[in-house]
Amino acid sequence: MKKKRKSRKRTHTLLSRYPRWAWWVGGIGISVLYIWLFYTFFVGPTGFRWRALYGDARYPEGYEIHGIDISHYQGEIEWDKLRHAMIEGCPLRFIIIKSTEGSSILDENFNDYFYEAREHGFIRGAYHFWSNKSTPREQAAYFLKQVHLEKGDLPPVLDIEHKPKDRSVEDFQRDVLTWLHIVEDRYHVKPIIYTYHKFKEAYLSAPVFDDYPYWIAHYYVDKVEYKGKWKFWQHTDVGRLPGIKSYVDFNIYNGSFYDLKKLTIGSEED
Repeated sequence: MKKKRKSRKRTHTLLSRYPRWAWWVGGIGISVLYIWLFYTFFVGPTGFRWRALYGDARYPEGYEIHGIDISHYQGEIEWDKLRHAMIEGCPLRFIIIKSTEGSSILDENFNDYFYEAREHGFIRGAYHFWSNKSTPREQAAYFLKQVHLEKGDLPPVLDIEHKPKDRSVEDFQRDVLTWLHIVEDRYHVKPIIYTYHKFKEAYLSAPVFDDYPYWIAHYYVDKVEYKGKWKFWQHTDVGRLPGIKSYVDFNIYNGSFYDLKKLTIGSEED
């Protein structure tokens, strides 16, 4: 009986150490954190753990030019199988491959993927993943050092999804334009900007960015909600194809196959 009394006394002392309002605030804070984590990892449109809630991938109607984007997460690819892959009865036309990140990270599978994509008849492209930890000039220089696009390849792609908290929108836009201008000077084509539509509307809505081809990420919707012009739409991250064991991102091109080829580097010389 004495042990039970001591235990009850210890619990009572712990509860009385803080006022009741503090326990309420703490409980609400934990609940909000739990909801935020659940949304971020399972529900949010930029999360990576939400696909089980939505089931199979949807395929936008009215588009015939399909492609995928890949990185080392796709692992070893059986290219002979992928060559004959079909999406909604249409052949796979283009593959965009992660190349670099920041000013020092090269995707471990980039060179192999980049070579195999062209060898197997796909229109290929390469994207750089923006980092807030290095300057735009450093990132552009690293991308140009590691990636050597050729005639018939898609324009270089800048994947940008995060703005530094300590940078104003104007300064951030200036940084993005610095990368775009440096890379454009090398290839004499306007790079493609990849991001999700709310990010573009919030941070890249200046008219100058409308001159660049836009690749929009917007999952599990029947149509793109973005009202501006766009060239590519990444519509799901749970695609399945022969030759790739993992999930893969599916994309469509907003135009004809002829238009897609005209977008490639060197097409104006033909």
